[in-house]
Formats: sequence, C-alpha cells, structure tokens
Amino acid sequence: MAATLGIAGCSGNGDGDGGDGGDGGDGGDGGDGSDGSDGGDGGSTPAGPVEVVHGWTGGDGQAAGQNLLEAFEGAYDGTEVDWNPVGGGANTNLNAVVANRLQNNDPPGVFANWPGKWMTRYEGVLGNVDDVWEEEGFEDAHVQEAQDLHTQNGAYRGVPVGSHRLNCLFYNVSVVEEAGVDPDSLNSISAFIDALDTVSTETDKVPFTHLMSGPWATVQLFGEMYLGEHGYDAYMSFIDGSPDRDSVVSTFENMQTILENYISDDASSIDLTASNSNIISGDAAFIHQGNWAAGAFRNADDFEYDEDWGFKTFPGTEGMYSLHFDSFLYPSDNPTPEASKNWLRFVGSEEGQIAFNTLKGSIPTRTDVDMSEFGPYLQETQQDFADAEERPPNLYHGLGVFDETQSALEEVVSSEFSGPYDPEAAADGFVDAVSN
Repeated sequence: MAATLGIAGCSGNGDGDGGDGGDGGDGGDGGDGSDGSDGGDGGSTPAGPVEVVHGWTGGDGQAAGQNLLEAFEGAYDGTEVDWNPVGGGANTNLNAVVANRLQNNDPPGVFANWPGKWMTRYEGVLGNVDDVWEEEGFEDAHVQEAQDLHTQNGAYRGVPVGSHRLNCLFYNVSVVEEAGVDPDSLNSISAFIDALDTVSTETDKVPFTHLMSGPWATVQLFGEMYLGEHGYDAYMSFIDGSPDRDSVVSTFENMQTILENYISDDASSIDLTASNSNIISGDAAFIHQGNWAAGAFRNADDFEYDEDWGFKTFPGTEGMYSLHFDSFLYPSDNPTPEASKNWLRFVGSEEGQIAFNTLKGSIPTRTDVDMSEFGPYLQETQQDFADAEERPPNLYHGLGVFDETQSALEEVVSSEFSGPYDPEAAADGFVDAVSN
C-alpha cells in the first residue's frame, strides 16, 4: 500500500474551500482481490460510526458540509457519523492526512477528494462500490462524466456530491459600473486585459484580485486563460501531453501583463477568503475562481446576485463548462463498509445533492434534481452545463492531469512565475510537465 501511494506522498493539492487490498470486517466474502482493491465488504453491520474525512473547515464549505451531515443523520438515523474536518489551504493537509492513513493501514470510512486522473494516486487502495451505483440507479441519474471519472480498473470507486465550474469571472457590480466596463462585452483575453486597464485608470480599485500565497491559483488561472485564448482543441492537446510551446508562451505573456500591472500589492500574502472579500467589500473589480466563490458571495450579508456581484463566463470560453467534481472515495480496507456505503448512497441521492450544493456554490451531478431551491445563479449554471458544447476537465483540481503533473506545474509557478515573471522559462516548465 505504501508503495502504491509513494508517488503521491503527502503533497496533495486542492481548491482551497476553507477551500485501500480487500476489505476486512467480520469475515464475509472477500472476493478475489485480484487487482488489490476489490476485497469483499466483510458483512453488512457497521463496526462503528462511519468516519467522514473532509476539508470543509470554513465559509460556504463548512456550511454545506454541515448541512449534508445533518440531512444524512435524518435519513439514516441508525448510522452514526464521525465528522472529521482537516483544515489547511488548498486541501494540502487533507490529502496529506489521507495519504498517511492509507499508507499506515488506518483508512477512514470515506474521504472527500477528486475523481478522474487524480484518483490514480489511490490506485490499488480503493474499494469497489458497483453495488451502490447499481442499487441506487446512479448510472441513470448522474451525468456521463460522473460515471466515467469515478471508474478505475473497471469498477466504481466513489460517488460525486456536486460539480464546480472553473471558467468563471466574477465581478463587483458597482466597481465595474464606476469604471464604465460592460462585463458582457469581454469575450476575449485581450478585451479582458483592456477592461482591467480601464478599471486601473478610471477608479482607485484593484482591477483583478488574485491570491499568490500559494501557486495553485496561478496554475488554475493559466488553465482558463489558455482555454480562452487558444480554444478547446489546443487545451485538450496541452493537458493530454502534446502542447504547442508558442501558445503556452503567449498565455504566460498575457498573464505577466495582468500580474505585473493589475493585482493588489499584498497578493503574495492573501488567501482565498481575503481575495473573495476584496470583491465583497468593493475593493476590487474582478476575480477568477471556480464557482465556489459564488458560495462565499451568496452567504455574505447584503450582497445580492446581479445587484452587488455578477458572473461572466471567463473571456473566450463561451459555450464551455470547465469541469470539476467534489466526491467521496471509498477505501477498500474499510472499517465500516456498510455504514460507509450508506454515506455514499446518500451523497449521490437527490436529497443529499440538494443539501450540499445549495450552500456550496456548486450544482448537482444528477439530471433529475429540482433546481427551485438553488437560486438564480446556480440555476443559470445548471443550464450552462446542460447547454455546453464542450466540458473540458480542469487543469487544476484533479480531473485533467495526474497528481505528479499538477505538482510539477506548481513547482514551475513557484520558481519561474511568482515575480519576477519569466514567460519563456515558465512555458518550458509547463511543456515538460505535461509531456512527461
């Protein structure tokens, strides 16, 4: 097990929401365990409270997680929960704790994480939950990407609880109106840069609030700027390991223009909460984040969608939905197999997805959820998802590249693109990272 997780180590990364050999049990059918991950559940009686490890320790994530917990306890009053939050920026601590516990044969019942390519860091130590998907009819209820991204070695390894969108540009309405900028007109990267310059010259506000206390937000920004500048096909070639270097240099040059001229002086020390607060307080015009930022805006006092804050699809990515999932994964050496599967049954249900996503700033991955409780912004997001011509997987947050690639991208940003900015060196680093 330790060897399997050796690549991942304890260097996991995340979205900053604060923001596994055969099952044991009581000696039930252990299966053949041929892939090191599909042992039997060991009986249907929980051995104790199901431990749920997650990273939602503040803000909208904490509220959404608590709402999900309370709804589960109402639906499964015979299943106790050991609710175990692990704080730390960008899920770094969460992923380190999970990796360490799996390596030491001390798995939780379930843990919050990402599916897709990120899930390969846990290959060989995740259990088979095909029975949950079959019994609950999840294949009929959840979008195709949810099915594809939660499958490993021919079996389901977890269940999604919601979908975030990455190609988002949020703004403070009063600041952009003061500057005379029309956000709906921003349909290219060059138009976006012109708008930032207008805010800079016409107001005393920060044109673009961006956190640089860690490299993750800059890697994330690169992904959406590259997608907006060069399009879906070029982006998919990049994440699939066939990048065009000149296009990578061009995106870094545009990022250099933004980061040298239009971010706050304290960008190197602020975190996500502080960056979001710049929009809420009216100290900044624009921010790029996943739509978890909308959760923070919607939970702020006297800060209303369309009146105080607004949303624009990231310039150049119109017609696309940059895909991200929040999920729960199931360790195979599971201390509470049936209780853990009860948790998965609930988070994949309509009731569970409503409980979580209405407060999180994300949307259900089910296609049959009544969106009337979600408010206008998330209703629009759900419609955009349904109408999207393309749903590219995120560059950062686990779906698009493997964890070692993501770590390499972060290292490049830290060494070559955190001020001073070197587009040529950063491009070489990014090309090497996705090509190897």
